[in-house]
Parts: sequence; structure tokens; C-alpha cells
Amino acid sequence: MYMHKIIIFVTLLVSTQLAIAQESRFGVPATQADIDKSFWSVFPDGEFLPDGEGNVAEGRELFEYNCNICHNFPDENDPVKNEIGKLFGVEDKRGKANLDQTIGSYWPYSTTVFNYIRRAMPLVAPMSLTNSEYYSLTAYLLHENGIIAEDDVMNKDTLPKVEMPNKDGFVNAYPEVPEKYLAKP
Repeated sequence: MYMHKIIIFVTLLVSTQLAIAQESRFGVPATQADIDKSFWSVFPDGEFLPDGEGNVAEGRELFEYNCNICHNFPDENDPVKNEIGKLFGVEDKRGKANLDQTIGSYWPYSTTVFNYIRRAMPLVAPMSLTNSEYYSLTAYLLHENGIIAEDDVMNKDTLPKVEMPNKDGFVNAYPEVPEKYLAKP
């Protein structure tokens, strides 16, 4: 019986790996579109933000369909979902212990909100949405945290201009180096 379970597991594992290899076009030269899709790092200043545009209304619909299974809507009182998926709420974290870390209370840059959800969400299919859909989701999340207005449009020009409530809540890991310590050419 135990050997039978191992054979089934290995068969499923091999089948899954073959399906993944076929889907990823393993062994086929990458096109420029493939390369562009795989380069997804966006910096805090907005460098490398992709083209696209989104708004709160579209983001609300996308959130309900793609995200609500793990992250509940604001004001819903489901303690299990609130523990694993609390995204909404703005409070000043500086000097206060045990505050919920939400997008509004924790995240220092709006561009990295976009970058994170684009890289990692939806959980079952990361990077499966269009850039415009990710901009819409970001707009919705920023709006629900009280950071942008409902009619604001997010794109690569407007998103870096959004001021996050916790923008000064982190210590710079790479502070300015005094001139006397810089290497001389």
C-alpha cells in the first residue's frame, strides 16, 4: 500500500513538472516579450515601472475576483481572514508596538506596493494579470487605505508621486557616505 502511494506521488510530480516545462517553453529561445515580462523589479523612485494605467473602480472588481479569497474587504469581521490578509488601515506606527502592519501603516513607497503585488499576486497565479490590472489593484489598495482619491488614476508617472503615510518610518540602509570616505580615482 505504501509503495502504491509513492508511485502515485511520483507520477503526479513528474506530470506536473512536464506541464510546467511545456508551459514555460523550456528549450525555446526567449523572445523580447518573455524577457520584458520576467524583469519585474521596480525601484522606490519608480524606475522600471511598466506602461499601463489603472483606477480604483477597476481595482475594486479585480480585488473581489482575484484577492478576496485571502484578503477580505474592509469592515468585514472575519478574524481568520484578518489575521492572514489584513491590508487596510492607516495608523502611525512610529513609537507604537503591536500595530497591524497594513499598506497604509507600514509600506513606505507606493511603487513597491505595485512591485510586490505584481510579483507575488494572485497567490495561485503570480504575474498573470496585465500591468493595467496591477495598477488598478494598487489604486484600489491605496484608496482603501485613505492615501489617494477615488478618481485618481495610477500609472508610471502618477504612482511615484503618491506620498505614503510611513515614508519616513524606515532607516536608510545605504546612508550618504561622507566625502572623506569615498575612494579617490
